[in-house]
Amino acid sequence: MKPEKEIFSFRRETPMELSVIIPAYNEEDRIVRTLKNTFSYLNRQKYQSEVIVVSDGSTDNTKDVAERMFDSGKTVSIKVFEYHPNRGKGYAVRFGIMKGCGSLLMFMDADYSVPMADVEKGRKLIADEYDIAIGSRSIVNSRVIRHQNFLREISAKLYTFIQNRYLGIRYKDTQCGFKLFKNKVATALFEKQKLDSVIFDPEILWLAKQQQFKVGEFPVWWSHVENSRIQYDSLKKSLFVFQELFRIKRLHKTNPYPQSIGPDI
Repeated sequence: MKPEKEIFSFRRETPMELSVIIPAYNEEDRIVRTLKNTFSYLNRQKYQSEVIVVSDGSTDNTKDVAERMFDSGKTVSIKVFEYHPNRGKGYAVRFGIMKGCGSLLMFMDADYSVPMADVEKGRKLIADEYDIAIGSRSIVNSRVIRHQNFLREISAKLYTFIQNRYLGIRYKDTQCGFKLFKNKVATALFEKQKLDSVIFDPEILWLAKQQQFKVGEFPVWWSHVENSRIQYDSLKKSLFVFQELFRIKRLHKTNPYPQSIGPDI
């Protein structure tokens, strides 16, 4: 038996422009606000879209709350999936990406730390011939409405510096949970993803570099949400982050990928 099952699904037969993947672990207290705001925005748009909630082994009522949020608007459909046990954010996002039908696939965090309206900045980048558009809290015109504590912000800057040097990438912010991909590009990258943890973002961006996909950063308005499910304040958790980071090249060392996949997709 497969470890996952489709709990609730509704798909329209019209062409789909955007699939929004929301990975969720024990988010029953926050998923309602996130889905209401997401539906409210998407239902005002002319393009067809879908929201895919992936309950990553939740032990609370995340899936039940999410499926009750079915929206009968003209432009949005919803799917809710759940599997057990908890596998990690990277696994949940990959699972959702592979279920998406949109010509554009994106993922966003369940705490709604970035407003859905910022998706249009990413869509514009992709319309300008980028393959991937990633939200950033650290570039011109971005705005942090509510900051994390000082220690976490310093740790994040140090991590970004080490990550960029190690992977040979140059991004101001890889951990903002608001990223868009062309459908075929997302499939090409996520089917090669090996990390199931929260450090899957730099792995995907490193793979994008290997395959010569064009990546653009766009500014977002971001607000820190208390009681985030992803916290790395302790020494133990910080060490885990770096251990995962340094696994990326090793995991892919025995399976190199062509350097020219990007232009052919």
